Amino acid sequence: PEQVRCMAPPAKKGLNSPFLHEPDDYVEEDRPAQAVQQYTPAHTGTVTSVAALTSDLCVSGGKDKAVVVYNWRSGAVLRRFVGHQHEVTKVACVFESNSFFSASRDKTVMMWELHRNSGPSQHFPGHDLVVTGLAVSPDSLQLCTGSRDNTMCKWDIETGECLQRAAISRNLVTHLCWVPAEPYVIQTSEDKTIRIWDSRELQVAHRFPVKQYIQTYCDVSQDGRYCISSSNGFSGEGCEATLWDLRQTRSRVREFKGHFQTTASCVFLPKGLGLIPVVATSSHDCMVKIWNQDSGACLVTLCLDGSGPLASLAVCDSSTLLCASFNSGIHLLRINSIKGLELQEVATF
Repeated sequence: PEQVRCMAPPAKKGLNSPFLHEPDDYVEEDRPAQAVQQYTPAHTGTVTSVAALTSDLCVSGGKDKAVVVYNWRSGAVLRRFVGHQHEVTKVACVFESNSFFSASRDKTVMMWELHRNSGPSQHFPGHDLVVTGLAVSPDSLQLCTGSRDNTMCKWDIETGECLQRAAISRNLVTHLCWVPAEPYVIQTSEDKTIRIWDSRELQVAHRFPVKQYIQTYCDVSQDGRYCISSSNGFSGEGCEATLWDLRQTRSRVREFKGHFQTTASCVFLPKGLGLIPVVATSSHDCMVKIWNQDSGACLVTLCLDGSGPLASLAVCDSSTLLCASFNSGIHLLRINSIKGLELQEVATF
């Protein structure tokens, strides 16, 4: 069985399981926990969303209405952008881009430029309720947004024009992600459905079988073969992540079960972590888990004690993961696969 240790701040340590196989008599080595560095905070209060902007920078949004660009390697705020009237719900960008996007409870989306000193470079108003889904096309020419108003919108990024709008009854959007090198967008919903949208006509191309609980988040593998969605839940009921086949069967592949509260975020991790593909999840139970994508086995769990719900994960590189929390800012996590698999918190900001 997978082993877990929760350490109180400032020293928190994740437990390792051997990467491919755990013998029955396996006993974890007692390694000394290292102190977690405390960087300058990116936000005041809850951080709702984080995304990797470059190999050194991340962009995040929070209840403080701010959009922050942060150098997670040096621990310093690079830029802070203010323009939204209410909480920022999502941030999104194309990796290694100079522009990024934020969605808000003020019903708008804004585009920001890393090296622009004034306000947002583009506005995207048009939703009637909070914007909860945000995805940028890989060529950075179009934007898809989704809202609790049951609508999906496609926008021209350069002009800010709404090109198409589609409404589906009771489709309260929770998250969007664009399939790499494809015209397709994956969407999760409070109606417990995961949809594949064809962005060219903004029409639903496929619906996966309805889940038992609200679907909170989704991500797509870099090769475009799979997507993963996470589930709402409580007391261990629901709370799973689900792997879906996008190419062949377009059906459910497997589930990842082990969280005790809502799983709020799920991401594919880079191939550089070993012989097997792995995914990561974060939950309202204060835990981050890494799973064997092929077997569904949980390989390692890190408990971020006192963090509150863990709302968002971002992959920075093959060994670095960022995790946004309600109570304790953004956590910088280090993945080490030299001796099995280890997950350790190294800093917070």
